[in-house]
Amino acid sequence: WEPAHKAYPCVRFCSGSKDNTIKVWNANTRQAVLSMSNQTMAITAVKWGGEGLIYSASKDCTISAWDATDGKLVRVLRGHGHWVNTLALSSEHTLRTGAYDHRGAAPSDPGEARAAAEKRYQEASQGQGERLVSGSDDFTMFLWQPSTSKTHIARMTGHVQLVNQVQFSPDGRWILSASFDKSVKLWDGLKGTFLATFRSHVGPVYQVAWSSDSRMFVSGSKDSTLKVWDLLSC
Repeated sequence: WEPAHKAYPCVRFCSGSKDNTIKVWNANTRQAVLSMSNQTMAITAVKWGGEGLIYSASKDCTISAWDATDGKLVRVLRGHGHWVNTLALSSEHTLRTGAYDHRGAAPSDPGEARAAAEKRYQEASQGQGERLVSGSDDFTMFLWQPSTSKTHIARMTGHVQLVNQVQFSPDGRWILSASFDKSVKLWDGLKGTFLATFRSHVGPVYQVAWSSDSRMFVSGSKDSTLKVWDLLSC
C-alpha cells in the first residue's frame, strides 16, 4: 500500500505478476492507474517504499526502482546471479503502522493522521536513507540504498542454500535471513556485516518475523515447528 505519510487515507496499492508487469491500483475505483514493465521474467516481490519509490524483484536477477507518481523507471539494481526471491525495507515497520502509535491510536482527522505518519517516519529514519535488502536463489543477499545509488552497500554471503526470506527489525538495526540450509542468520542493518547464525531447525527455514521491540523473533520451518529466539540470550 502507498505509505500513509504520502497519502491518507491510502487508496493505492501495487501488485507484481508472472506477466512481468507491476501495476498500481486504486482500491476505490478498482482500476489500474499505472502499469510498469522492464523486467523479462516473473515478478517475485514488490515493495512500496517511503521515499516515493516502488521496488520490484524478478526472476531475471534484477531489482527495479520506479517512481510511484508517474511509473517511470528510476534505476535498476544488478548483482544477483540467480532470481531474486525476497525484498525487505528498513522502514517497513513504520510504513505498515502509519499514523498508529504503540497503543494502536491514531488521529481521526485525515490531515492530522498524515502529519503523524510523517513525524513517525522521520523519527524512525533518523535522517538516514531508506535501505533495501534482497535475497536470492544464488545463496546471497545484497544491501542497497536505492533512492541515491544503484551500487550496493554490501554483498552478504554465508548461506549455503537459497535464501527464502529477509526481514529488517522494526528499528532497522538488524536483518534476518531464512534459508533452505536450515539456518537463520543475523546481519547488521546499516553495514550488512554478518553477526550470528541460529541453528536448531532440521528442515528448510521458510519464514521469520520480528517482535515489535526488535528483541525477539520467530522462525518457521518445513520441519513443522516454530521457534522463538531472544537476541539477548542467544
